[in-house]
Amino acid sequence: MQFEYSAEDTAFRDEIREFIAAELPDHIRRRFRRGWRWTRPEMVFWTKKLHARGWSAPNWPVEYGGTGWSPLRKHIFEIETWVAGAPPTHNQNFDLVGPIVYGFGTDALKRQILPPMLSGDTFWAQGFSEPGAGSDLASLRTRAVRDGDHYVVDGQKIWTTDAEICDGIFTLVRTDWSGKPQAGISFLLIDRALPGITIRPIEMLNGECHLNEVFFDSVRVPVASLVGEENKGWGYTKTLLAHERTASARIPELRRDLALLKAHATESGLIERAGFRNRLAQVEIDIIALEFTVLRVLTDHHDAPAMRAASVLKIRGSELLQALSELMIEELGPYAEITYPVPTDWSEPWLADLPGPDWASGVMGGFLHRRAATIYGGSNEIQRNLIARAELGR
Repeated sequence: MQFEYSAEDTAFRDEIREFIAAELPDHIRRRFRRGWRWTRPEMVFWTKKLHARGWSAPNWPVEYGGTGWSPLRKHIFEIETWVAGAPPTHNQNFDLVGPIVYGFGTDALKRQILPPMLSGDTFWAQGFSEPGAGSDLASLRTRAVRDGDHYVVDGQKIWTTDAEICDGIFTLVRTDWSGKPQAGISFLLIDRALPGITIRPIEMLNGECHLNEVFFDSVRVPVASLVGEENKGWGYTKTLLAHERTASARIPELRRDLALLKAHATESGLIERAGFRNRLAQVEIDIIALEFTVLRVLTDHHDAPAMRAASVLKIRGSELLQALSELMIEELGPYAEITYPVPTDWSEPWLADLPGPDWASGVMGGFLHRRAATIYGGSNEIQRNLIARAELGR
């Protein structure tokens, strides 16, 4: 593996940096670098900026509006945007449902769904987990019964990220109850505006409410919204989850927070303490090792090794997120105990009077949110079972 950028890749990195410097407003950069969660208007703004440059979907094929970049250039792009403090584009659009639609959807569905994703005009939420069917999705019970040109959908989803701000929910539903559980699952795109959908936000420990319960009560969904073939949704989902778990390595986020932590610890003098410095160095070594593992997966053109590695990446990425957050809490000291309000308007005068360092406000919220990193996307315990089955035959 080449461990240094070529001259062409360095020039590409510089092009991205120049674009970000020219197009990313300071107030968005400052908000995101504090660790506060992005808002939909911020995401829309940045997605439209990227779309105008042809960069909103780095992972998509050129024929569907993607960039045609190599895996390394996609990686460089993600690192540079995160480290600069740019809000991410909506990963559920670009990393999850988008590839399933252009990979398995009809031409009509591609024309309907993909262009508004690219431009940032529509957002999709992932409706997979249910009470009793989280990491074990084969146990899902939300049903879709065919009635002419529609499916009638009844059931409940939970932990549905961003459902309260999204325009639709890509949903796993059971269309056949005979045979193996995996064999009767279908993949539906459900417009959130359809009658019979109820969304209830779930407040988390950090005060955020972007997770939701979603209830479907006799929701009539056009059959044309089915992705691929009926009862074949499990196969499509395995492809999607491999994407999700590879992304769960979270290298850009880890790189950003590591750089910020090192800067803060140097400024405060904490880095001079051997115990803290040694733990920080170990986390940095682990992040570097994980990044090169991600690069190997991204450049592997064989699906099976990449899908097997996805579980490993998910485990290590989530564990390192938590380890890095613990160090950030330690660096913050007593200010970690303060509950910082999240402003909706940067002109609010109390922002100048917050206690602690300027960067303190998002740290505890991020720490609390990352406690779930080892659960979402398939719990780490389940991932270890998958690794054992794939590699050890157990």
